[in-house]
Amino acid sequence: MESKEYAIEVDDLKIRYRCLNKISLKDSLLSLRKSRVETFEAVKGISFKVPKGEIMGIIGKNGSGKSTLLRALAGIFAADEGTIDLHGHSVSLLSIGVGFQKKLTGRENILLSGMLLGFSEAAVRRKMDEIITFSELGDFIDRPVKTYSSGMHSKLAFSITAILETEIMLIDEVLSVGDAKFKKKSFKKMKQLISNKERTVIIVSHNSETIKKLCDSVLWIHDGRIKMQGKTEEVLPEYEMFMD
Repeated sequence: MESKEYAIEVDDLKIRYRCLNKISLKDSLLSLRKSRVETFEAVKGISFKVPKGEIMGIIGKNGSGKSTLLRALAGIFAADEGTIDLHGHSVSLLSIGVGFQKKLTGRENILLSGMLLGFSEAAVRRKMDEIITFSELGDFIDRPVKTYSSGMHSKLAFSITAILETEIMLIDEVLSVGDAKFKKKSFKKMKQLISNKERTVIIVSHNSETIKKLCDSVLWIHDGRIKMQGKTEEVLPEYEMFMD
């Protein structure tokens, strides 16, 4: 039997947020006590493996830990316990509201984002025109990102990730954002990107149709833990029945 080559291996991953309880200045001065820090565990000991070239969907209700897990895989959040091994593969996170410097222009953000993904400045500049054309932002590409609508923001984010191809792509709900024409174009581009058997893709989505059309397997997370993992056609019906 041929052994699988894994692109992603996660072992007993735990991620915690530290929440500072708010008390009034008067109370704090009177009591002279430090504010209590409470800890919330968003990811509670998750373990899974993703074979190279697989497209895996992550599903679960709001607050289940899906986006936290994705950001940990992207290196934005550090593990409090456990390990994440990407086996040296380049990784990109496609998520609204992540990674842009709002005071910089779209063009400057393309350069910055590309270099943060590990590409050289020269490599990003070679792809610059292609990214700008795909984004359909026109003159806005030389305006600060803080002037962009959410739709424009998503177009730029998608274009950077789609044109600067990495070995692992992490996608967080962005296929549902943008105007109808761009949504159709981005979905077509995404299908093209993930059809490359060398590329490993993880998609977080609430849209069952997206998961059904694109994903080989599904990881269902509930309250920070894995509830079920397996083939899309096995897990998705169970999840939909649970959510009804």
